[in-house]
Amino acid sequence: MFERFTRPPKKSPIGSYKVEIISLPEECDWVEYLPIEIRYIFKKHPEYKARVKKILSDGKALGIRTVLRTPENILKAVHDISIRSQHNYITTWLPELLRSHKKPVFSDEDYSRAKNKGANLDDAVNTILKDRLRFKRIVLIDEENIGIKTEEQELMNELSEILYPVFIDYSVYRVVADNARERTEIAQTIVKALLIIGPLAHFLEKYVSGLGKLFAASADDLVGESAEIMALRGSGFTWKELARRGRILIPVFALATWGAFSVEPLIQGGHEIWGGVVFGLSAVALSLTTAIQSLFMYRKNAVRLMKEGKIKKINNKELTKVAIHQDFTNPARLGLLLGAAMAPFMGILGSVLGVMHNGWALAAIGSTESIVAGITVILADRINEFRFRRKLEKLMSGNKK
Repeated sequence: MFERFTRPPKKSPIGSYKVEIISLPEECDWVEYLPIEIRYIFKKHPEYKARVKKILSDGKALGIRTVLRTPENILKAVHDISIRSQHNYITTWLPELLRSHKKPVFSDEDYSRAKNKGANLDDAVNTILKDRLRFKRIVLIDEENIGIKTEEQELMNELSEILYPVFIDYSVYRVVADNARERTEIAQTIVKALLIIGPLAHFLEKYVSGLGKLFAASADDLVGESAEIMALRGSGFTWKELARRGRILIPVFALATWGAFSVEPLIQGGHEIWGGVVFGLSAVALSLTTAIQSLFMYRKNAVRLMKEGKIKKINNKELTKVAIHQDFTNPARLGLLLGAAMAPFMGILGSVLGVMHNGWALAAIGSTESIVAGITVILADRINEFRFRRKLEKLMSGNKK
């Protein structure tokens, strides 16, 4: 909800950006107010401070332009390569392409598959490379309209060269985050569903003891599972692959239903802790199963990439790391897993506090994973910005880790 007021419109073919500007020589001495990129330059190369002050005193302004939403043509290019060639992966090839121009491995079958879908893999690579420096750029603004001198242009080139590595890092963060954005929007919808789940659960629990717990434990998981299916479908998995999941999900859902009905007898029998644990696990049974299944699907695709020579040969442990890295580029997926891990503890807390007959409490506990996922989604852009700033701060302090 808050992102709506702090971020520009979602659909823009050219992307959206912000600009931080300094235009007075005195600003160079106000370190805490400078854009962090300018602070980085002054810290690592203090000799440039006097040169920057000079051009500011000559009627120019210096700015850092930051793209906040990846342009649609780049997102389409990333999608085409990921789906038509890289078995739904982006983390195995995109960072290397942006940082070192290393082109993904394409087979003849990949080219043919992409062509049949109206895509050209080489053109997609060129689109990404051509615009890779658009995400963060240092700009010179001629405030007095007196013209930009050759030496000033040369200074801009030098400053851009200094900032090139960290600018590329931001490009990687931005494209990966925006590629996952369509899946994170679904998680926000799930959180909003809590406004409906709460009153219904309260009503059902008031008139039919135990039924409210079942509804609160199941409704969120069912909505979440639907969202997960659409998210994986959007990531390129086929309906046939997704249908295989039902063989496991149906018995898991049945077990979760039984668990929800078992909560009330456990609480009445004086087993509040176990009652809370069972309710928490029942509420996230589908989410946990989905998380495990999704991980195995990505791992299977990582094995395919290795067999096709698109990633280097690695052991089983490393393959799992590759799958986890790709799966959790989507902050909603990460948030759902964290929330699912918290749900049993929230169930214990609710049971101990004696609120297991309150519909709102039931809905909150049953939707723990969605709430955490929603918070993660809302904070995702800020987390990426924080990581970027932290990297610059570490570089300024001499710590390159």
